[in-house]
Formats: sequence, structure tokens, C-alpha cells
Amino acid sequence: MMKRLFLLVCLIVFYGVITVPASRYLLDRPVALKLGYTPSSEAIKLVVGDQKLLLAESLVIKVLFYFGSLVEKSMNRVDIPPEYYGMFKTLKTAVMLDPYNQDAYYFAQAAFTWEVGHAEDVNKMLIYGMEYRDWDMLLPFFVGFNAAYFLKDYEMAAIYTRRAAEISGSDLLTNLTARYFYEANHDQMGIAFLKQREENTKDQGMKSLYRLRRESLEAAQALQRSLERFVEKFGHQPEKIDRLVEEGMISHLPDDPYGGEFYLDSHGKVRSTSNFSFTRGADAVQDGQ
Repeated sequence: MMKRLFLLVCLIVFYGVITVPASRYLLDRPVALKLGYTPSSEAIKLVVGDQKLLLAESLVIKVLFYFGSLVEKSMNRVDIPPEYYGMFKTLKTAVMLDPYNQDAYYFAQAAFTWEVGHAEDVNKMLIYGMEYRDWDMLLPFFVGFNAAYFLKDYEMAAIYTRRAAEISGSDLLTNLTARYFYEANHDQMGIAFLKQREENTKDQGMKSLYRLRRESLEAAQALQRSLERFVEKFGHQPEKIDRLVEEGMISHLPDDPYGGEFYLDSHGKVRSTSNFSFTRGADAVQDGQ
């Protein structure tokens, strides 16, 4: 009897703690399309018992329905600013209740990077999810993409894209990883990673692709080291890459296995007109050529 009474008192207290701030929260917000108040995951776990997965899914569905309603309103020329903070907070609560819920991670990636520019916050959520969804190559791929595209953190991009490549076995991601390592000035790590994949794959076509990428990075690495010796000796960057040969820093300019020509960009980084791919000059910046 005393135990039941104690539980009843706890539930009443919990109800008061949750509903009072929730009521105030809703009163201060616009009337149309209210997302609603979401308690913290710690508070929810106290009362939901073994229904955490169901509640997590309902929270995700609530966010998806809310966002879909806003899109529909926007198409009808009704402009209602989305409550991005509330949406993200609700999704974070959902993954704390159910860290395996893929919809929460995938929607966060779609909505809060491009639309809001919160790639760093989304990456934290995705990295948390990787501890549980360790088979899901999309989570590390998203983190790598966000790090490279939005945050310009190529070292982080390389680390997580490598994880996605290892999970998926994708040759595209393998090459992308090596490229990110090069951008992060960790070209030796990129070369080692390609060599490891080259040695372990049984597909001869993949071996050739990995070898081609590795040889291109090794050529660029040799030029970059020669460039560093030039700067150490003369105290400035050369005007053109040919000066490395003229000053004896290197015997000759190596060939780019992809068929391009090496040059120096405005930041003193060795680049190639091939952009290290067979689509020559797709996005090469030849400002230092």
C-alpha cells in the first residue's frame, strides 16, 4: 500500500514538473503548427519503462509530420518559420531513447546541415549513433561529407570516410579517403591506406585503381617534399613548379598517372590539372600554374 502511494506521489510530482513548463512553453509560441514540448530523455526514461523504442519512434514521426506540414504550407505560400531548435532537441531525445533509430539520424543530416548550417551538431549526433549502428556506412559517410564540405576539416573527413570505406568496401570512398588525407597534409596516411586496400582486395580491377591513386599521391608527395626544401633554402615559394627542377630540388617533374600536369596553387599546395581523376580539369584551380 505504501509503495503504491509512493509511486502515485512520484507520478503527480513528475506530471507537475513536466506539464507546468510545457504549458508556459506553448503559450509563448505562435499558434500555427506548434511542435510541442519534449521533456528530456532522462525524465522520460523514469516513467516509460520498456516503451522507450515506441516513444522514440513517435517523437521522430512527430518531427517528420511537423516538417512535412511546414513544407506543405510553404508550397501554398504560407510562410511559417520552422522551429529548428525544437526539432533538433526532439530528435536528440529520440536517439537517446533509441540509438538505433535510423530515421532520426538520416533526417537530421538532411534538414540541419543544408537548411540550418549546423553540421557540427549533426556530426556529434551521428558519431553517437555510430557506437550502436556500427554496420551503417552512411553515418560515417555523412560525418566525413559534413567535415569536408561544410567544416573544411579534411583530417576529420578522412578519418570517417575511411571508416565508411572499410564498412562498405567502396572503391570510390577509398579514393575519396586518400584525397582527404592529402588535403589534410597527411598524404603518407592516404598512401598507406591505399596500399593496404590494394594488397587486400582480390579484384584485379580494384587493385589497378588503388595502385593508380597511390602512384598519383606518391608523385604529388615527392613534389611537395621538394617544394618544402625549396622554401627552406630560398625563403619563399617558387613562381612555377618548374623552378624545383631548375634549382635541383628534384631531377624531373614526375608524370601524373591520370594524365594531368602538376602545378602549384596560390597556397603552395601541389595540384594536378587532372584533379587526380580521369575527368581532367573538372574543378582544378590553376591559379598557380
